[in-house]
Amino acid sequence: MKTPSLLIRGAATLATPLGRSAVAGARQRAVQKLPGAVVRCQGEVIVFVGPESEHEGLFPPPDVVLEADGGTILPGFVDPHTHLPFAGYRESEFDRRLAGESYAEIAAGGGGIVATVAATRAAGEDELLALTLARMDRQLLHGTTTTEAKSGYGLELESELKQLRVLRTAAAHHPMDVSPTAMPAHEVPPEWRHDPDAYVRLVIEEIHPAIAAAGLAEGVDVFCETGVFSPEQTRRLLADARRHGWRIHLHADELSPLGGAELAAELGAASASHLLHVSPAGMRALAAAGVVAVVLPGVSFFLKERFAPARRLVAAGVPVALATDCNPGSSHTENMAMIMALACLGAGLSTDEALTAATLNAAAALGRADRIGTLEVGKQADVVVLDAPSHAHLVYHFGVNLVRHVVKCGRLVVENGRLRRPRSIAG
Repeated sequence: MKTPSLLIRGAATLATPLGRSAVAGARQRAVQKLPGAVVRCQGEVIVFVGPESEHEGLFPPPDVVLEADGGTILPGFVDPHTHLPFAGYRESEFDRRLAGESYAEIAAGGGGIVATVAATRAAGEDELLALTLARMDRQLLHGTTTTEAKSGYGLELESELKQLRVLRTAAAHHPMDVSPTAMPAHEVPPEWRHDPDAYVRLVIEEIHPAIAAAGLAEGVDVFCETGVFSPEQTRRLLADARRHGWRIHLHADELSPLGGAELAAELGAASASHLLHVSPAGMRALAAAGVVAVVLPGVSFFLKERFAPARRLVAAGVPVALATDCNPGSSHTENMAMIMALACLGAGLSTDEALTAATLNAAAALGRADRIGTLEVGKQADVVVLDAPSHAHLVYHFGVNLVRHVVKCGRLVVENGRLRRPRSIAG
């Protein structure tokens, strides 16, 4: 049977990084810009990118034409760090922070991650699924076509499995692709605060094996930080993750220069996130090992903290990616364009570097840069059309959703700013 074809035409310009692996340094701002280019999708794959006149000489008329109406064609955004499957909100903590309390003070008083753990443990699987699907809808409407999502609000076997099952079900019934990450080492749960090493043993001996047996994760993340998991505990947890064949990630150097970046490089992690306090030695180690630095400017903005040194990371030759870190306590947003704006205005990236960070390098952090993250022949047909004449408007015209259309795997899933068809989990 012939696969359907889709032609996207009528754009002011097309902008995309190029490549099948993460790019660093000057290459991070090497964005190809093609005025008036078209994209042809055949089934789920891109088969042509270039001038419309050249397309007409090579291909028959398409089955479907999508008019860009003078907008900008981009690769679908990739969000490589989120905590989507959670229940409960923490807006009261937000007001407390505005009144002067620190994140650490709120956590010490029973707030923070522990509050979300309690709500997520109490939530039924159907409730958690509905919440997760709603967040994925908002991601898709804002141009994200692939997302990573972590567990880590269960911190005990059954609740961790529940979160990861929700991600599997959500992925099966939503247009977006989901990369599930197990994170039982997100925090030491209250019942194990007296003996964190015993909890580390529990994760290694019971929780990781159960997740592996159920085939529920592609990767594992650990929060390596003072008062959470030490570098040595992190090394043990990630060595065990590697034994299961999982891709490994770290929350590193967020609150203090603990050497998380150096540990990520030593262990060959796919990514290290946060990095607000990364040292010069840590930057050199990340660059030498090719670890993707996932910068989360929404957290800095939301918590009124310093921004990660994205400009210095790029200069040091570290591939930089961007992510929302969508979560209820420190970055409650699904909007990757807003994250790009914050990365440019707060962390020093250029608009070209931010686009690469939100697409190709983000895909590389998830081990998917060979398939997604750019508009190139042979790659998956994940495409965004902006209601703007260039991708710079994502930063210049900030705070609004400029996404007009989204194509996922060659299929139009957002049309004129609306989900094209309701999803269903019937059956």
